[in-house]
Amino acid sequence: MTTETTNPLLDFSGLPRFDLIRPEHVTPAIEQLIAEARTAVSQAEAPADSVTWDNFVVPLEEATERLGRAWGVVNHLNHVMDTPELRATYNENQPKITEFWTELGQNEALFDKYKQLRASADFANLAPARKRIVENALRDFRLGGAELPEKQKERFAEIQEEQAKLSTRFSENVLDATNDYKLLVADEADLSGLPDDVKAAARAAAERDGKTGWQFSLHFPSYFPILQFADKRELREQIYRANATKASEMGAVFSELEKWDNTGNIAQLLKLRDEEAKLLDFQSFAHVSLEPKMAETPEHVIEFLEDLARRARPYAEKDLAELRAFAKDELGIADMQAWDVAYASEKLREKRYAFSAQEVKEYFPEAKVVAGLFGLISTLFDVTISPDDAPVWHPDVRFFRIEKNGQLIGQFYLDLYARPGKGQGAWMDDARGRRLTTGGIVQTPIAYLTCNFTPPAEVDGKLQPSLFTHDEVTTLFHEFGHGLHHMLTEVDELSVSGISGVEWDAVELPSQFMENFCWEWDVLQGMTAHVKTGEPLPRALYDKMLAAKNFQSGMQTLRQVEFSLIDMHLHYDFDPTSQKTVQELVDEVRTKFAVLIPPSFNRFQHSFGHIFAGGYAAGYYSYKWAEVLSADAYAAFEEAVEAGGGSLLDETGKRFHREILAVGGSRPALESFKAFRGREPKIDALLRHSGMQA
Repeated sequence: MTTETTNPLLDFSGLPRFDLIRPEHVTPAIEQLIAEARTAVSQAEAPADSVTWDNFVVPLEEATERLGRAWGVVNHLNHVMDTPELRATYNENQPKITEFWTELGQNEALFDKYKQLRASADFANLAPARKRIVENALRDFRLGGAELPEKQKERFAEIQEEQAKLSTRFSENVLDATNDYKLLVADEADLSGLPDDVKAAARAAAERDGKTGWQFSLHFPSYFPILQFADKRELREQIYRANATKASEMGAVFSELEKWDNTGNIAQLLKLRDEEAKLLDFQSFAHVSLEPKMAETPEHVIEFLEDLARRARPYAEKDLAELRAFAKDELGIADMQAWDVAYASEKLREKRYAFSAQEVKEYFPEAKVVAGLFGLISTLFDVTISPDDAPVWHPDVRFFRIEKNGQLIGQFYLDLYARPGKGQGAWMDDARGRRLTTGGIVQTPIAYLTCNFTPPAEVDGKLQPSLFTHDEVTTLFHEFGHGLHHMLTEVDELSVSGISGVEWDAVELPSQFMENFCWEWDVLQGMTAHVKTGEPLPRALYDKMLAAKNFQSGMQTLRQVEFSLIDMHLHYDFDPTSQKTVQELVDEVRTKFAVLIPPSFNRFQHSFGHIFAGGYAAGYYSYKWAEVLSADAYAAFEEAVEAGGGSLLDETGKRFHREILAVGGSRPALESFKAFRGREPKIDALLRHSGMQA
């Protein structure tokens, strides 16, 4: 048997030992932890005179938490430092993990014991958080197939394993297609319009590969500036087409590697999810997905989304008409195409509001932004954030600690830059949850905060600071909102501390709430400094940004509604066994709700990782749903300002912490919202913030 001294994945005494973990450690560690967890399960299954929290729930949680933490480290590394060796051992061990959790979810003996605990006289005396854990467990056993006959249980387990494999393959295909694509531009004249820092990064990328010129990839900080700024239309079309077709049958034209085509993975996932729903006696997978969420039914969600679409459509149509007219009259683009939209939009924004995204970007160097974010959090929630030491998986990663009244309450890793082998997008994940151990010690939470921003470029031998667009600043605040939800919890029960146990369609509340501060003048003053002069963001430029805040908000809202409806219909009333294709459903939704129809070759769903690899299946609507909650919550701060206070009023921040962040999943999200706001949520603030008044 390996031990913590020989296998760093088995060391739970402190922080993960990223400096020592190697692919060869994964299999022995996971096999040992699964064996230990199975022993604990066997002990928990044994008959007992009475079922109590201490003799049943606690030991079961202790054993499974160790397995969850170790696999969490492996999973994280697989997403941020993908290598052939790590991928191989990840794929080898994922079925073992899936099998264990599926077995646990179907364990009738454990299910019966939770029922006994729920029916016992002691249940009434449990703390509310523990009662919620028991209720959640009973629900999850039902959703995990615990009530199925034995043969159906076997099929349910097979479905879970197949889905896990397909989701992993989906992500790997997107990553491989992204990493494989390289666009080398030899003539700098073809890069007319591109900002200097973007060209410097592309020059450095070419040099790293031993090439001459400027090299671009399908990582967002590399390809999107071409769409936004490049004057050469053919260049925009080339990169748009490559990005819009990656991991699809259309992408094979570029990569000549059809093995990265996600068409079959999507079809199989939808069939398996539908089969899972039918086994559990649900009408559709959407019904299964909504069981632990705030929204009651798929019809309820669709009604919410279609109502939002109706409200947004007049604004979206106006946005598009203005953009088409501008592209034709000012840019000479009579037939505006998808690859022209970001470019024309940026030019229109510059003309209408007299500033460019690049001009704003120069006021957001990384160090100033991060320091400003930390300062805001310190002010809002009366905490301090300072650098800390920990082994990391890449030299760019930094580690910090959060303290309150001199006491450690949480820590986090910050991994900001895009790089080969790192998954796209931005996310927060938990490395460790808060809980009160059996020894009476509070285990403080730890978070991973991951983004894909442009790394600092070296120009003439000198490292330049990384500059963030305002959108990237907003992304950083968003992910940090998730991190705060995880780290500022005061709940000591692991299953409902932080984001654990929070309804999926409410989990975006703190993240979207934090985005609002990126538009506050007094906040921006403390987090901006021009890269050359050091001057903070001028008031005149801020006023222009504010005037442009809702630029094309109608089109943006409809786009999110379109994605959400595609997701919901795929999992609600789409028959995956029929001749109808996923693309046909996508086209139907777009025809009905979109004002801007992408070209026929667009295959966005083939890299729609949220719903095919990220847990948002029949849940992508959560972003708009939670935006109603977050806008309404932020309105409390706006009301405090109107009442004569500042935007960072201590009492409002403390109340948000106390009623939203601190309680985690220990009570229903609606109760938490009402405790903070004093009433149920209203859509008015969202419409106002988006410039779409009711």
